[in-house]
Amino acid sequence: MALTKVKGSGVEGITNLSNATFLSVNASEVATLLTSAVINSEGGAVTTNIAQGLTKEWCLFDQRGSVLGANTIGDSFNVGSVTDVSTGIIQMNFTNNMSGTSYSSIANGSYTGEIAQVRYSRFCAPAGLTTSSYRQGAQYVNGTSEDVYWTLSTNGDLA
Repeated sequence: MALTKVKGSGVEGITNLSNATFLSVNASEVATLLTSAVINSEGGAVTTNIAQGLTKEWCLFDQRGSVLGANTIGDSFNVGSVTDVSTGIIQMNFTNNMSGTSYSSIANGSYTGEIAQVRYSRFCAPAGLTTSSYRQGAQYVNGTSEDVYWTLSTNGDLA
């Protein structure tokens, strides 16, 4: 491994040294991009912090059993487990905790996981945010709870 592009007398660029200020690569070829790393926005007008812009958890979960089988995780990232709390309510348990309870959890619930129809409109809302888990509830527009096929995502700061 021979990453050695540096700037000036200090180590400021891409390097294989552990004291790089932007990107370092260790002997096992694991790259570390520091949390202060920024990139230009798509339009180039502003910059964005890379670590802040990444999704910290996402999951497909079939509470209903209409696609994957009842209470089955399809695909996921940073999900330790999902608990079926009661009809229309689940608890998402993180593999790696959030740094606090000021994060955003977004979910959609559908009847079949395949077709969105007006008669199956759902309202999903997070509750009970902790650093290690949160709950999501799904209801019909008439207020009746029902198990659904979930798509979930969380943004915020990891611990």
